[in-house]
Amino acid sequence: MGSSPAPFSDIGKKARDLLSKDYNFDHKFTLTLPSATGLGLTATGFKKDQIFNGDINSVYKGENTIVDVKVDTYSNVSTKVTLIDILPSTKAALSFRIPDHKSGKLDVQYLHNHAAIDSSIGLNPTPLLELSAAVGSKDLSLGGEVGFDTASSSFIKYNAGIGLNRPDFSAALLLTDKGQALKASYVHAVDPFTSVAAEMTHRFSTYENSFTIGSSHAVDPFTMVKTRLSDGGKVAMLCQREWRPKSLVTFSAEYDTKTTNATPKLGLAVALKP
Repeated sequence: MGSSPAPFSDIGKKARDLLSKDYNFDHKFTLTLPSATGLGLTATGFKKDQIFNGDINSVYKGENTIVDVKVDTYSNVSTKVTLIDILPSTKAALSFRIPDHKSGKLDVQYLHNHAAIDSSIGLNPTPLLELSAAVGSKDLSLGGEVGFDTASSSFIKYNAGIGLNRPDFSAALLLTDKGQALKASYVHAVDPFTSVAAEMTHRFSTYENSFTIGSSHAVDPFTMVKTRLSDGGKVAMLCQREWRPKSLVTFSAEYDTKTTNATPKLGLAVALKP
């Protein structure tokens, strides 16, 4: 629904995306083969240090059904079946991984004009229960989330937050880590081509503060440059080029200014979509 608030997990997402999305300091290759029949195939290869991992992912999209099957390097088979509008404004997803017989999970999402509710339950004898909710509108939302582990009879998380979204800026305030940290984020579109973002975290137990600032600039319709600086002294940059429609090549680099004789981290990601 166009006026519904975003799920709780999306509060602060715009700032997180600007500061972290597409940064990659290893080698990654992705090939996506779409199909007019609704069946798509994606092959991904990932090299970190001297270890190579990969997976093949097939997705079938029907009118009200999405079936996602992924096979990785270690012969693990992950499957997710999503049913859309099984009830008005409701979708459900069943996921499991073979050979892990305890990995089954059921997710249900309900969207209302003024509320978004997500729930999850593990399909095993001692399931993990998760619930998140956000109320408000697409411009202003307030929400929270809880996670309960029935195996240990304890809460593994409880967070809350508020988010404000406008056409030219987005701000969020989150109470995270079971109330032990306060995180504030802000992203602002300076003009149609340039955006800046900042994120600051305060930990109540240690009185420590940390921050990250970054920017994104569209050099031309096909090239984007991003920069990032953290209080820990790490400086990063990213250059992404759409060298053909929907095909991207991304170069990332990061340098730790506080580490003696530090070697810059370099990464290259190529995504092809014929």
